[in-house]
Amino acid sequence: MSKIARSNKKVIHMVKRSGISPLKAWGIRLIAAVLGLIVAAFVIVGITGVNPLKVYEGIIGGAVGSPRRIWVTVRETVVLLLIAVGLMPAFKMRFWNLGAEGQILAGGIACSALMIYGKSIPAPLLLFLIIVCSALGGMIWGFLPGLFKAIFNTNESLFTLMLNYVAMQLVTFFIVFWENPSGSNSVGIINPSGKEGWFPALFGSDYGLNILIVLIVTVVMTLYMKITKHGYEIAVVGESQNTARYAGINVGKVIIRTMLVSSAVCGLAGAVIVSGASHTISTSTAGGRGFTAIVVAWMANLNPAGMLLVAAFLVFMQQGSIQIASQYGLNENASDIITGILIFFLIGCEFFIRYHLKVVNTEDDKS
Repeated sequence: MSKIARSNKKVIHMVKRSGISPLKAWGIRLIAAVLGLIVAAFVIVGITGVNPLKVYEGIIGGAVGSPRRIWVTVRETVVLLLIAVGLMPAFKMRFWNLGAEGQILAGGIACSALMIYGKSIPAPLLLFLIIVCSALGGMIWGFLPGLFKAIFNTNESLFTLMLNYVAMQLVTFFIVFWENPSGSNSVGIINPSGKEGWFPALFGSDYGLNILIVLIVTVVMTLYMKITKHGYEIAVVGESQNTARYAGINVGKVIIRTMLVSSAVCGLAGAVIVSGASHTISTSTAGGRGFTAIVVAWMANLNPAGMLLVAAFLVFMQQGSIQIASQYGLNENASDIITGILIFFLIGCEFFIRYHLKVVNTEDDKS
């Protein structure tokens, strides 16, 4: 008769957290941000040999060191917030809209066309048309992925991602078509003398209207998601499409409608960038904001207040990194490296927010 010997082994399991308090979650994010700043400091010190405190002093100065820099930081923050708010309904529905870049460019093209051809239109009406048509441009760019997902259940990530490149080619076409002066392959600043189509100054700032538009859209979208029937349907479809169908919700209709809303807000961001800030159009108009906004939205758990905090932090570091790259004669990509380090830590901390490691004892039978 054989004897069975039992030996204990310890195994580490990754377990999903049943729930975590918002305070603890933000505490983890704060720790990740601090660790990211420390690593980024070591990288810069290794390149420049400068005291880390001097590096961070340069970052702070680059972001908020003068009234103009403060306004630029605020301007970039609200644009990033607007795009993240636009992604919110699609992500809540588990529709992975990776096409914000293309939707921004589509809105920017519509905005630029009105600025170029609508000089004779009265300023208030032109401004209204710019806002509406840029939203429609983004909406058109988001309609096809939503339609194909609803009818054919296509992969929305690939569809929206590929449309980004189509939008970039369209921008290239229009740049050549609108080139000024002829042969420069550049649109340049649109209407620099009369400033037709430029957002007017508000609250004593050139970017006051940008802030107002983003504030209004953020509040409206928050209420839309929380208290309307459409917001409820989005949440149900995101949880389970089968449950939504059982409850009598037309899933295909919700997918298309939600994608139209999401892409319209991203298209509006194109107008805020072109009419409200750069006053020109190029393939870099979106500037990677569409992808950064994905990080902002997910890190904030699709909470607009959290999105504002995350967007402000990332823009603060990005603007500061640009300054120290210039101050210490670093390559222009140095700011991207620092921002990338921070994003790496911030994304990584989400693992510890959503999961925890648990040591489990197991028994092995030996005969």
